[in-house]
Amino acid sequence: MILCCGEALIDMIPTPTETGSDGFVPHSGGAIFNTAIALGRLGVQTGMLTGLSTDMFGQQLTDALKSSHVDTSLVVTTERPTTLAFVRLLNGHATYSFFDENTAGRMLQFGDMPQLPDEVSALYFGGISLACEPGAEAYASLLEREGDRRVVMLDPNIRPGFIKDIERYRARLDRMIAKSDIVKVSDEDLNWILPSPLSLSEKVDCLLEKGPSVLILTRGGEGAVGVLADGTEVRVAASRVEITDTVGAGDTFNAGVLAKLSELGLLRKSELSVLSAEALEAALKHGAKVAAVTVSRAGANPPWAGEL
Repeated sequence: MILCCGEALIDMIPTPTETGSDGFVPHSGGAIFNTAIALGRLGVQTGMLTGLSTDMFGQQLTDALKSSHVDTSLVVTTERPTTLAFVRLLNGHATYSFFDENTAGRMLQFGDMPQLPDEVSALYFGGISLACEPGAEAYASLLEREGDRRVVMLDPNIRPGFIKDIERYRARLDRMIAKSDIVKVSDEDLNWILPSPLSLSEKVDCLLEKGPSVLILTRGGEGAVGVLADGTEVRVAASRVEITDTVGAGDTFNAGVLAKLSELGLLRKSELSVLSAEALEAALKHGAKVAAVTVSRAGANPPWAGEL
């Protein structure tokens, strides 16, 4: 089982009402939630570890996970409220107002973390859940406890607006990168992590020196570059489709990569440490293919395996 560890929240999307003014419609979301949903729909045995509320929105998130075949047995449920993200669209550009204080997800403590069953073979971390404490420290401690025995993929998906203490966040991220087998970053992420005047390829080398076996660099419409620990590079173009929006594209790409590695029997530490360029290329191409379906339709709506 691939266990997705991180945020699940409600995006409140503005929608015209019959009176002409906008109302807000609750949509299930969150970067880690999106990846879990995508993996479940691709037919991969998947679970979610997050903090969910007993409120109506928490139930909506639970129902959405189950309907996409995501195991919820490791979810930590409390009576704290669900994180809400109200979206405002200005000239097509989305800005967000988050309501996250004292929520079920953010207030997750390391002591709340369940013991993981042996069937959990891989852990996936990332998103705003790595920036917002105390939950961020709980996930970092979970990785510290479990990462030596299970494959770890990390996508920091950095959102500077959530980072209250930059140095503390950087230190946490460094610890997690050193424990990860696969690290995926966008070019913006990489430049934030390493603001020094180095080239992107030099910054990739710096991250690989911290310990990962594979680093994946995504560059939007320019596709993705995969780099192995020995410096071998694989480049994959983005799939050309008519884009409706890019919500959840990166999250779905990650699911596609993990799904292909799992299908090939390569989602093990011993295999990733000697991964071939051909296998990495196959995983990246599958990630691009899955993400292309998501961007071709509105919202974070990953494809089912049959749609591919």
